[in-house]
Amino acid sequence: MKNRKFVNSDIEPKKNGIHHTNGYRSSENIIKSKLTNEHQDNNVATDKYKSIHDSKESFEEAPLITACLTYFGFYLLMIIGYINQLFFEPKVATEKNRDGYVPLFDSFERFYLRYVYRRVKDCWNRPICSCPADTLVLKDRITPDFGWSFEFTGTTTKCLNLGSYNYLGFAQTSGPCAEDSIKSIEKYGIATCNARRELGTNALHIELEELTAKFFGVEDAIVFGMGFATNALNLPSLLSPGCLVVSDEKNHASIILGLRLSGATIKVYKHNNVKHMEKVIVDSIAYGQKNGKPWKKILIILEGVFSMEGSIVKLPQIVEIKKKYGAYIYLDEAHSIGATGSHGRGVTDFYGVDPKDIDILMGTFTKSFGSAGGYIAGSKSLINFLRANSHAHCYASSMAPAVTQQILTSMKIIMGLDGTNEGKKRIDQLARNTRYFRKRLAQIGVITYGHEDSPVVPMLVYLFSKIGAVVRTLTTRNIAVVGAGFPATPIMEGRIRFCLSAAHSKDQLDYALSVIDEIGDKLGLKYSRKPKDPNPIEY
Repeated sequence: MKNRKFVNSDIEPKKNGIHHTNGYRSSENIIKSKLTNEHQDNNVATDKYKSIHDSKESFEEAPLITACLTYFGFYLLMIIGYINQLFFEPKVATEKNRDGYVPLFDSFERFYLRYVYRRVKDCWNRPICSCPADTLVLKDRITPDFGWSFEFTGTTTKCLNLGSYNYLGFAQTSGPCAEDSIKSIEKYGIATCNARRELGTNALHIELEELTAKFFGVEDAIVFGMGFATNALNLPSLLSPGCLVVSDEKNHASIILGLRLSGATIKVYKHNNVKHMEKVIVDSIAYGQKNGKPWKKILIILEGVFSMEGSIVKLPQIVEIKKKYGAYIYLDEAHSIGATGSHGRGVTDFYGVDPKDIDILMGTFTKSFGSAGGYIAGSKSLINFLRANSHAHCYASSMAPAVTQQILTSMKIIMGLDGTNEGKKRIDQLARNTRYFRKRLAQIGVITYGHEDSPVVPMLVYLFSKIGAVVRTLTTRNIAVVGAGFPATPIMEGRIRFCLSAAHSKDQLDYALSVIDEIGDKLGLKYSRKPKDPNPIEY
């Protein structure tokens, strides 16, 4: 029952000479501290970090005329859609004989999918028939009825892959990862067909959990078969009504779903805005729950690299705030593990933060490791609690042997346990590709979001119609990319999201950049008003 106390009981009072209530500084002390020390919260080192960090991040605003045209274009599409809906019957199946039942989709969702999203539907969900490495093969398809249906042509197109999360290039059909995975199938079979708590655990799972804990420098780790479920099914085990969650507004859908299922109170702070986050925490502690009781615990939840913004969390400042107010940190490193830090260990490695200062380290194996599944790492008491209470551990099918072996082999390469420096070479190559690509895009004159060391590179195109135009044009030039628009992004921030990989060569990046430069003039993508570096960018 000790582990259950960790999750559901009040935090132990700290013994530092300051009066605490349930582990937090009393509301009286907090308000007094806020009034007297409002401008002295951070020391010189933190101020220095902040200035360095902010100088490496960019979120340039759109020109006013572009913003106006974006809204005008979107609402024009809506108006045309309503006219189509009025005069033409949609070419889709309709629900019948369901009197008294709630519709499967609400009216606006049906309208949006049919008359707005349908116009650019060919740019998403594109089937591939190859490994998503530095290049991939798209299955060609056509739509004879403007997106209502699709037909395969029987042909394929090989494209440069700038849309997959293959950060370290481990998505390969040959090499040690593939060879070891084949051997694991011969020894353990295709799947366990059972949950971990029953008959679904084998030696590979135990080895992976031990290696994952060693990789992060923490006491223990637990792995799951699905990355999305790692958040969605574990957060309800860690939280309950009476707990407070302080969540970044750009957190992933899996986090949002898990928080909703938990029943905890959720308060959102502005993206990567540490001052606003601290204000939310201070106000929440001062006023407590609606019934006047103090919070059972406060959990700060955030991502390492934000998958749509390309920004890197300001971890050192957040760790200071966590310690200051006795909160917990839940860090989702789906896009940062392997892709950031000199050793590929994520944002704790990137900033030199002690991983033991992060209470719950979460991440996925679907990106940098070229596999599937997710993990949670931390203290032994935390992991033991999850082994007993996590729905993802107790009920879901365990990770397949070949999937587990792919992670084991790639993680050993990253750590240098294979006896080579291949892992270090891949980490350095990704960092080099990231900085080069971002600097060249800035030189071209397009607007990008995020940190200069983030391999997620959103290029803003704003207009809904331009998302489709850019994706289609790049495909004709044998470049595969991902477009993102409303509701995945705000209406005003339609974008093309590039994901870089250590597998990309300079020649491949130069080709992509030359095409982007060319279509940037034709389609009007060069919105940036920043001064351009006239000097050649070194690779």
